[in-house]
Amino acid sequence: MGEALHPKAANAALMVLLMADAEATALLGRLSPAELGLLGQHMCDLGEVAPQQISDAISDFAAAASVGGMPDDNRVGRVRSMMTNAVGPVRADSLMRRIVAERPPEPAGALELARWLEPEVILPLVADEFPQTIAVLLVQLDPHVAARVLAGLPEEDQPEVVHRVATLGPVAPAALAMLEELLTSRITESYGALPLRMGGVREVAEIINQAGKAAEARIMPTINKRDKALYRAIENELFKFEHLFVLDPQMMGALLREVDSDVLIDALKGIEESQRNCFFRAMSGRAADGLRDEIDSRGRLKLADVAEAQKRIIEVAKRLMADGAIVLGEGDGDYV
Repeated sequence: MGEALHPKAANAALMVLLMADAEATALLGRLSPAELGLLGQHMCDLGEVAPQQISDAISDFAAAASVGGMPDDNRVGRVRSMMTNAVGPVRADSLMRRIVAERPPEPAGALELARWLEPEVILPLVADEFPQTIAVLLVQLDPHVAARVLAGLPEEDQPEVVHRVATLGPVAPAALAMLEELLTSRITESYGALPLRMGGVREVAEIINQAGKAAEARIMPTINKRDKALYRAIENELFKFEHLFVLDPQMMGALLREVDSDVLIDALKGIEESQRNCFFRAMSGRAADGLRDEIDSRGRLKLADVAEAQKRIIEVAKRLMADGAIVLGEGDGDYV
């Protein structure tokens, strides 16, 4: 146990512990390292908390809040800041346009905007840049977007970029400022005042999945008539390999009987062991053990080979679904 807790600090630590994880995380993310260290120490040193301590902490917080009231200074700005922290600047701007229509939102910075762009749009913006610059950008992106950007780089550049990401360390504000300036320049050169493409096929697939199967049945045939290539792209996003994980052992068995062993091994090589269990449950114990051994002995595979194997299994699953042999999901919900 460390030093005796200061009552105010103890109350602050207790209030944070009373919050839901998401709210506490958002609050802690706004503190400095020194403040985080101090508050974290108090949180760890609280020990067992009596009901009266909780009541006192809440009362102390309410009393402190009532003294100063809540001034109206820059209320819209504070709401915009909170919205931005919660959902990002692009979505926050959309929300604020509806909430305060007479106050136009400030434009998002180029780096923040890049976090919402498709990898195919990001790649030309950093073409021929130094690996260090690309590394700084990748750590700002969502992992799945960063992975697709990395995969789109020249193969000979990828190891160096990965090495820079792994050894990057803290990113200096100056480096972020330089990246912001670069992206702003590239966006202006490439697009001028035109809006950048955001969302795309993946976002459409997510919307259709949320809308349910009835909406999919209405929308997709029309898309197919208008643009067959777009239809195939959306369909690939609608039905992914992980959607098969919900099959019961009987239906999974029906699927596996139609799949070549080598294809199955390649497909399962690319997923986690815990995700393979739904496939193993459809087999005898001996067959499952044999398949595990073959997966382990397969060696390293290219991601493209894994994706191709999974795609072939998806095609088999679609055929069996059309024949009524397997069913993914129930009612009008999503696949999963």
